[in-house]
Amino acid sequence: MNATTQVPTDRVRAGVPADPADPGFWRLPRSERLAAFARLRELDAPVRFTPRTGAAPFYALVRHADVRAASRQPQVFASAPGVTTPEPARWAKAVFGNSMVHMDGAEHAALRRTISRAFTPRLLAAAEENIVAVARRLVDETVAGGPGDFMRSAGARMPFEVICDLMGVPAHRRARIAARIDRASEYVGVQRRGRARLRVPGRGLRSLALMQFDMATVARERRRAPADDVISALVTADVDGEALSSRQLGAFFSLLLVAGVETTRNAIAHGLVLLTTHPEQRALLESDFDRYADSAVDEIVRHSTPIIQFRRTVVAECGLGGHTFVPGDKVVLLYASANRDASVFEDPDAFDITRSPNPHLGYGGGGPHHCLGAHLAKLEMKALLREMLTRRAKFHAVGEPGLVDSNFDNRVGSLPFTFEFLHPNGPR
Repeated sequence: MNATTQVPTDRVRAGVPADPADPGFWRLPRSERLAAFARLRELDAPVRFTPRTGAAPFYALVRHADVRAASRQPQVFASAPGVTTPEPARWAKAVFGNSMVHMDGAEHAALRRTISRAFTPRLLAAAEENIVAVARRLVDETVAGGPGDFMRSAGARMPFEVICDLMGVPAHRRARIAARIDRASEYVGVQRRGRARLRVPGRGLRSLALMQFDMATVARERRRAPADDVISALVTADVDGEALSSRQLGAFFSLLLVAGVETTRNAIAHGLVLLTTHPEQRALLESDFDRYADSAVDEIVRHSTPIIQFRRTVVAECGLGGHTFVPGDKVVLLYASANRDASVFEDPDAFDITRSPNPHLGYGGGGPHHCLGAHLAKLEMKALLREMLTRRAKFHAVGEPGLVDSNFDNRVGSLPFTFEFLHPNGPR
């Protein structure tokens, strides 16, 4: 049976209501999405989908083992020409620089090595101390401002402030850069509807360009007067004997600011919702925060899966998950499904902060593209959860979060919250 005849049969047998890479799929009730992934995981081989948008057909990798295996075989499942949908245009790469997530082989290894060296042990130790201080300050400010939208308060501000401090972004530039991050990521993975369809698609690219211009300005300042921050380390770094170009620097800054901010603030927001709707788990975490904090963060990331999917392009024939892939095939690594695989996670839809082991793929499936900022994100989540749950005001989500129907990230657009003081005399 060839792929053309196999695909409709598998889809009908699986009862999948929509293409899981279509934003429309993510407007379905959560129970329907989880059921669709469960049915796909039960099939003998990955299903091939043909998007309605006219994009190239792709195979959906939904099992934990398949997603993990593909992540660890970059020589077969390549990130180039792009891991997002649509793939970045060649002209965009020429103008903005090629992001590290779209690279493979020696090019990726060299850039990742250079960036890793910039995050020296001394900088990371200072960042860890700073994270605790930032969490305390932001919660104090949020309490002083009163209940409202969590995505406009400590939850959203925490990762941005930490990254700016670590990189050395001057305070007077931050508000403008934050606004540009929001505009650059507003329609990532989102189906445009209504007036949004009429807007020039370049709005996000313009924001990205302006953000890179801001960072290039800071980079020039650091070349003249280096400081103890990541920007200073990178503008004096070499790749194969050549200084990083402005486009390389700009592409990395964009990746760190957009990916590092968006994913972590969504994970924090989902964490607050989960701990509010599972009071028994919250009580357990509050009873011994230091004991359960690490496993709680891992379970929040597994359960919410901030990044839903990345794409790969097959460059060598390979058998995986009951199917033989050939060069040119497109595959989607659906982390949102892999993290609910019942063959790996007992009672996978349950939220259990004591889950052990917890080999979730929330930061990728390992391999050369494993998230560089995973450790930093975990530290941020733990610090903010500690402040919100055990030290000052006891935070709670109110009602349902306003989710964005993105096929790329599990994005929280709004989240009403309130708090109560742990102590009768107010926060201390």
